[in-house]
Amino acid sequence: MAAALRHILCVVLAAFAMAAQPAVAAEPTLKIGLVLPLSGPLAMTGVQIDNAMRLYLEQNGDTIEGTRIEVLVRDDEGNPDHTREAVRSLVEEDKVDVLAGFGTSPAAAVAAPFATHAKIPEVVMGAQTSLVTTRSPFIVRSGGTLAQSASTLGKWAAKHNIRNVAALISDYAPGNDALSEFSKAFAADDRTVSDEYRISLSEPDLGPPLMQIKQAKPDALFVFVAPGQARQVLDAIAAQKLVESGIKLIATGDLTDDSFLKNLGPSALGVVTAHFYSAAHPSRANRQFVEAYRAANNETPGAMAVSGYDGTRLICEALRATKGVTDGEALLKAMKGAAWESPRGPFAIDPHSREVVQNIYMRKVEDVGGEKQNVEFATFDNVRDPNNSREH
Repeated sequence: MAAALRHILCVVLAAFAMAAQPAVAAEPTLKIGLVLPLSGPLAMTGVQIDNAMRLYLEQNGDTIEGTRIEVLVRDDEGNPDHTREAVRSLVEEDKVDVLAGFGTSPAAAVAAPFATHAKIPEVVMGAQTSLVTTRSPFIVRSGGTLAQSASTLGKWAAKHNIRNVAALISDYAPGNDALSEFSKAFAADDRTVSDEYRISLSEPDLGPPLMQIKQAKPDALFVFVAPGQARQVLDAIAAQKLVESGIKLIATGDLTDDSFLKNLGPSALGVVTAHFYSAAHPSRANRQFVEAYRAANNETPGAMAVSGYDGTRLICEALRATKGVTDGEALLKAMKGAAWESPRGPFAIDPHSREVVQNIYMRKVEDVGGEKQNVEFATFDNVRDPNNSREH
């Protein structure tokens, strides 16, 4: 009996001793809700951003100032209804500290009220319409805007003996936006966009409009088409021999993005584009980025990849600035005005518009050692979004 009592007493004392010990604090965590189109027609956009975020965290570690970064990935399939449900779940159930990704402008827009209500940053890495950042004071963009590239192309064309331009665009909102921004920057005095041709997103009939363009003989043809239509359109233009007839082919950089440039065939050679990123950008930072991305994914990074890479760095730099504090308003404040040398070149966040300030490069597709590249030949420095800038 005495032995039994002693045993019970030891157990009780041990329990008290354990209870008296201080509890081990849970490791601080920053949760990122990454919402992307990882399947469906826009999967290339989402996969690049996802790959780039993984690469950045692998290179730089997932713990900053004692706070571990946890990424919760959701596939919205490019459907805004799916985006809404994914974001709702991430914010209300998973209690994420940052929303990120968003391959389309509608996706970024439906997420905006959740970011505003929860007072957490929404880092838009994919969507390119200027309107996006006006949807919430918590939205910050790490990619670029269509207006930055299209308006820069318009300015360049106006300075290079191009007076009359025809336009061939996919018949949807981004195509209309691209043409509008190009026209605003280009059309003045005797310069004009004389003819506009809109093609269907599915099974476009390219023969008639291209024949009319060839007969009209404009100085240049401005092209903006939906993802997946680039090769079909470029091959049709080549078949009509528009370039041989003296018509310059100009476009925003989406037409010859590095992620699929190798698949475009010889019809892409000679195309002049304006964009914020080229895998051929001649800097040490970019060479290292391209090499690492290719090694990890067996493909060349495009604009969405560098947008995801810089977007991930933006979150990490903000967390470093707050000393590991995950408060949404503190993180947002740290993101405003952030700046560094990116693989794309100079990168900065305008503290007022929360848009990227970056170089826009004029490029020409050339064969370099048997590989098609977007070779930069001119630079427009520190370009702001023309629609969301105090420097209009």
